[in-house]
Amino acid sequence: MVRHLPCVGLAAAAAALAAACAGPPATVTAGPELLVPLPAPSEPPPMPASFTVVATGDVLVHPALTDQALADSATGAPDFGPLLVGVAPAVSAADLALCHLEVPLAEPDGPFAGYPSFDAPPQVAAALAETGYDSCTTASNHTLDQGTDGVFRTLDALDAAGLEHTGSARSASEAATPLLHDLGVARVAQISFTYGYNGLELPDEAPWLANTLDAGAVLDAARAAKDAGADVVIASLHWGEEYESEPTEEQTVLAEQLLADPALDLVIGHHAHVAQPFEMINGEWVAYGLGNHVARHGEPRGTTEEGVLARFTFARDAGGWRVQRAEYVPTLVQLGPPIRLLDLTAEPPSGRVVEALERTDDVVLSRGAGQAGLTRPKH
Repeated sequence: MVRHLPCVGLAAAAAALAAACAGPPATVTAGPELLVPLPAPSEPPPMPASFTVVATGDVLVHPALTDQALADSATGAPDFGPLLVGVAPAVSAADLALCHLEVPLAEPDGPFAGYPSFDAPPQVAAALAETGYDSCTTASNHTLDQGTDGVFRTLDALDAAGLEHTGSARSASEAATPLLHDLGVARVAQISFTYGYNGLELPDEAPWLANTLDAGAVLDAARAAKDAGADVVIASLHWGEEYESEPTEEQTVLAEQLLADPALDLVIGHHAHVAQPFEMINGEWVAYGLGNHVARHGEPRGTTEEGVLARFTFARDAGGWRVQRAEYVPTLVQLGPPIRLLDLTAEPPSGRVVEALERTDDVVLSRGAGQAGLTRPKH
């Protein structure tokens, strides 16, 4: 083989190269003993696969929100997009964004209704999709407000908006089929259950219409999702006491029971309409309550306008998929006019913003979540 050799570093060839070193480089035929092995090309170590999940609180469409959506509309149909646009950057940046639609949806032209038996404009589904959500859970104490027809209308509207869903169903087959989101690096399953239906009962002929909260049922659903190929299973639970920032004993006991099982990887709570703590249990996270995402109660309490966007980054290690980073982003429904949902970490630190941030920090971190690694993005 012919090599172009340097003028230094090869003592055995010094004599042959002496003349070459005084003039232009020479080409010589080198024997095998002159060959210098080239190092193998180095490759950077593979980065661990990861993905980010965002989850938010109750989408509770009171009449005042519908009025605002009509005021924001250029077409005459309710437009909820301006209400939600403040959280769109955080929601759309996630690999998987999950909302909790607490109320049934009506026909496009109504009639619409608020508490106690909600029937919200279906246009809210399109606005949630435009904000960046991928899927919504639908099991809540209001799921049966408009009966079987209301359940069907709601799921049809979510389908039309391109949003996946779980928690209620239109058939036994749909109810039994795990919802899996294929993120490329992993498949994430969503399951959804509620403590009850405000005194209403599931129809005898359709017990699959919505998922009633029971530890055994939750774990059966989680195991079925893992059997179907899920790498991670997230449970959305409608539970707790309204307007109470402290989780109930039932919540804490159930969280311990559920997160002791390897089939379940994360628990997200709804229903209280105020923020509740996060906690790490058995190495897994529970967010007991994310508060309201959007709502306009007849008697606002301050705390009912404050919510939390939860963000969990999962990474794969030798033991499987685990939460590598847990974050919370405080939100606020600014009552206006106009009514707008704000990401407080993106807002100037005014008096109301600071008040909401401090109160949310106190609640969310009250069960040791900060020491376990939960963080909040700074301004």
